[in-house]
This record gives sequence, C-alpha cells and structure tokens, in this order.
Amino acid sequence: MSLFRKIKLAVPMGLAVALLFPPAVPVAAQEQGQDTSRLGFDSYMQLLAARARGEGVSEATIARMTNGLTPNPRVVDLDRAQPGANPNVAPSFAGYFRSHVDGVRISGGRTMLAQVSGLVPQVERDYGVPAKVLLAIWGHETNYGRYKGDFDLARSLATLAWEGRRRELFADEFIALLKMVDRGVPRERLYGSWAGAFGNPQFLPSVYLRLARDGDGDGDADIWQDRADTLASIANYFRDAGWRPGEPWGTRALVPAGFNASPVVTRLEAPSCPRVHARQSTWKTVAEWRALGVQPMGYLPEGTMATLIEPDGRGTGGFLLTGNYKVILQYNCSNYYALSVGLLADEIAR
Repeated sequence: MSLFRKIKLAVPMGLAVALLFPPAVPVAAQEQGQDTSRLGFDSYMQLLAARARGEGVSEATIARMTNGLTPNPRVVDLDRAQPGANPNVAPSFAGYFRSHVDGVRISGGRTMLAQVSGLVPQVERDYGVPAKVLLAIWGHETNYGRYKGDFDLARSLATLAWEGRRRELFADEFIALLKMVDRGVPRERLYGSWAGAFGNPQFLPSVYLRLARDGDGDGDADIWQDRADTLASIANYFRDAGWRPGEPWGTRALVPAGFNASPVVTRLEAPSCPRVHARQSTWKTVAEWRALGVQPMGYLPEGTMATLIEPDGRGTGGFLLTGNYKVILQYNCSNYYALSVGLLADEIAR
C-alpha cells in the first residue's frame, strides 16, 4: 500500500517492505543446514508441520490445516508479477488520488461513521486515534468490508513459502495462521488476499496475533464482521506504531513559485522505506515553513515539526506532513497510500 511501490501491492502494512526486500537466503534453511529449494510441496509441508509442532501448535490444528493442501499456481503468478509496474515510470499522485479518494469511498466512509457513532467515543478515548483515520484505512483496504478477498489463506501462505522467493516471511505467516486456529479462530474465516492478508483491515496472521483486539467484550477479536473489533484493532495498530493523539497527519500546502528546495533536501537515510522518505524534505516547524513562504492550507500548530513533499514534482501541489503521517506509512510503506488515507480521512469528517 507509491513511489516506493509504483502500484500498490495487494498487501498492507510492513509486509510491503518485506516483499520488496526479501532476505537473500532463507534463515530457516540456513539454520537447518538444508537446501529446501528443491523439495516437493508435500515434503516442504512436512517441514512446516515439524516447525509448527516445535512452536507448540496442536496436532489437531496441524492436521486440519495441512491435510490435502495443494499449491495454488495463481498465487505464484500474482507474486511474481509484483511490483507490477515499470520501475522507471511512476504513476502520478493525481491519478492515484482520483481512484482512491473517490465519491464511493467518501460517501461510504461517512455512512459508516454514522453507523458506528456509538462506538467511536470509546475507541478514541482508549486509543487516541481519530475515527476518521480508522475509517480511511478500512475504506482503502476493503472498501468498508466489501472486498476482503476469497483466497484460502492456508493454501496461499503455504504456496508462497514453498515457492521460496520470500520463504522466511511466508513460512512465519503460515505458522502464525496455525496459531490463530489454535487460539480459536474458525477455519471458515480464513480467506483473504492472495498474499495472506485478511479481514476488514487486511491484517497478516502475525499482526492479528499481536494487535487484534476484542472491541465489544464478547471474547472474540472478529475483524471480519465485527465493527467494534475492526475499529479497536486498527486503532491498536496505530497506537502501537506511535500515533500522537491530537496531532493532525498533515495538510495541503501552498508552495511559492520559484521556491528553492535545495536547502531543505533531506540528508537522512531512513532505515525503512528509504525511497519513500527520500521524497520528503528536512523537518522544520510549521512556523519555519511559513517563514520560507510555504503556507499550510489546513490547521497545523506553529510548533509542530513537519516535512514537505510535492508528490508530482515542483509546482504541482505540496503537503506538510507530521509525525503521524509516518505512522500511516507503517501501515503501508507508500507516500501515495499515506497521503490518500489522510485526505480520505479529512473528507469523511468534512
């Protein structure tokens, strides 16, 4: 979920980084001293089953989730097609914006906001994340639950682990999926995207195990159908990623004609999403940006630290972005995605 990933992958959150920067050699294979690249699917599944057993997954769950499992060639094709665009030709943000912050998502978000109005105050108090941001994520990921994916998750994750291009990543997620079943998640819920994300917020199994929350106290963190659980789980993700309550994500900004950006070019090397952060400027207070002639078009406190980005190049429209924008990037490492989430959130609340 971009200049980092030219077309948004059908995958949310930190998985985007792992998809583009896989380890050169699977760590698990190194540790076992085995070459798993030539194993047949059934033999590889025996290795995964042994690993699951070693991590405490029950025999009943292992049998239920692996018996009769076969590789899915369609999943391999989709994986090998990523990132799916010419890396030298970036689509415009203007086009991405039109297709992701459209009338359907805006009206759907406003309708959903009205429908969950009774849940919103508690979620915002508990987690400090505005409901409009939670709904913007929900809208981006699955259009408020309309498109959650119909791939069998066990088959997809096992296929991707066996295929081997990102073996360690998907083997970890397959084991996490089995642990979800051991925790009591019904097998019939386990359908989602080809790359293993599922539910309203498109969590991966490892993220579900760590961050999914039971928002209504019924003992079930149901991010597939339950709105309270969906909102609480997305909010918990954002809180865990460092969301600062009360701070806007950013705003559109007027950049003066002839603005010299050379003095504000970033010199930082980001440890993650380097190409995404390379498009952003140095960080200055909003007051300092005003002094340089860059004027925020929405509310940002004068002392707030912000970075400038002009996603389609000089003179095409800019944004001043806060630390909470960086939190949105933790959900999907893409400037286009994060900008459109913030803009959709503002439209939903308008």
